[in-house]
Amino acid sequence: MYVVMGATGNVGGAVADALLAKGEAVTVLTRQPERASIWRDKGARIVQADAEDTASLKAAFRSGKRAFLLNPPADPTGDTDSTERRTIANILAALDGSGLEKVVAASTYGAQPGEGIGDLSTLWELEDGLRRQSIPAAINRGAYYMTNWTGLAEGVRHSGKLQSMFPADMPIPMVSPRDLGEAAADRLVSPLEDVGVVYVEGPELYTPSDVADAFADALGREIGLEVTERGRWEETFRSLGFSDVAARSFTRMTAAIVDSDFDRQQAPRRGKVTLSEFVSSVLAA
Repeated sequence: MYVVMGATGNVGGAVADALLAKGEAVTVLTRQPERASIWRDKGARIVQADAEDTASLKAAFRSGKRAFLLNPPADPTGDTDSTERRTIANILAALDGSGLEKVVAASTYGAQPGEGIGDLSTLWELEDGLRRQSIPAAINRGAYYMTNWTGLAEGVRHSGKLQSMFPADMPIPMVSPRDLGEAAADRLVSPLEDVGVVYVEGPELYTPSDVADAFADALGREIGLEVTERGRWEETFRSLGFSDVAARSFTRMTAAIVDSDFDRQQAPRRGKVTLSEFVSSVLAA
């Protein structure tokens, strides 16, 4: 039995789908089982568990032999770093005595120690915690999520413009949920010796201009690209409803990502889903 966190979201859902496609038995964890009936229809078992409740996580982990770990994103209206550090600590505590024989964890390109740089530092803490405990741990660092762009779809439809904090011509490693799901599922079923960090991205690099073109093709209309200058990033996050502390953290995280050239890798695991295919499928749905 494979236990999957975050199955009601994009990446966790893709992991569960990929495991079910392999004919594996899957348990999906959710805070609200009544909203996860689709997984019962697909043949998965549903268990109520919450990253804020260590006891529920530990009980859920004990029901399986291997688990996919995903730290849930925090509400940006609060202190995201503090919340995500707390849930990471809960996940690590729940692994102790769980009896799991292997875990696969979702992390991010650019993960690094530090303070106030969002997922880069919080997911580094997850990685570091997994390295310090006894269960064999495989870590998949995902490239920039294509879903970060499709989350802007309604604004693009309304205004005809795509907003970006990244330079228009900057090549960015990106990845779809399906490719992340398949990569995680493969490592969940692989030998115990398959541990450590693997980078996962899509078939090629894309620029923000490419993203605007993908929206234009999918919508059948011209889409412009508007790049927000660095000095206005924090203000922009606040305008989107982020708290002051979250806006500062996301601004520093964005700067760290850009300044490190997106932590581009020479030999990542490459998926198959193109940016154009992904954007078209999301907008069609």
